Amino acid sequence: MTTTTVSLQQQADYRFEIRFGDDIPALIADEPAPLGQGAGPSPAQLLCASVGNCLSDSLLFALRKFKQAPDPLRCDVQAEVGRNTDNRLRILGIHATITLGVAAGSLEHLDRALAQFEDFCTVTQSVRQAIPVRVTVKDAEGVTLRDQPGVG
Repeated sequence: MTTTTVSLQQQADYRFEIRFGDDIPALIADEPAPLGQGAGPSPAQLLCASVGNCLSDSLLFALRKFKQAPDPLRCDVQAEVGRNTDNRLRILGIHATITLGVAAGSLEHLDRALAQFEDFCTVTQSVRQAIPVRVTVKDAEGVTLRDQPGVG
C-alpha cells in the first residue's frame, strides 16, 4: 500500500494553496463567486481533472500494453452539480469524453483496450462508489467507440 499526501494552506477566504511535494509546483484553488474570487480551479473542477487525467492515463496504459500510439489524447469532463434530497449541493454525475489523437482503424487491439482500461483507473473506480461516471471514447475522426453509462 502507498500513501498520497497533499497539503492545503488557506491564503484568503476560500482560496487555498495546494502543495503536492518538493518537486511539484503549488496550485491555487478557489471557489467561484460569490463565495470566492475564482482565482484557481474549484474543488469540483479538481475532481473532474482527477477523473479525466486518471481515465486518460488508464486508456494510454491499456493501449501501450499492445504497443499502440493513440497520442495525443484529449479528455473533456463535465460534472452535473445539483441539489440532493437534503437540498445540499452535490456532484450528481460526471461525464468524461476521451478523444484519441488517431483514427480507430490505425490501432490494433483497440477493442481489448477499451474493454479493460477503466478497471485500471484508480480515481474513477473510487469515485464511482458514490457518483455515477459515464465514459465516452471517440477517435480522431469523431467516431464513438465506447459509451459506458455511469454506474452509481
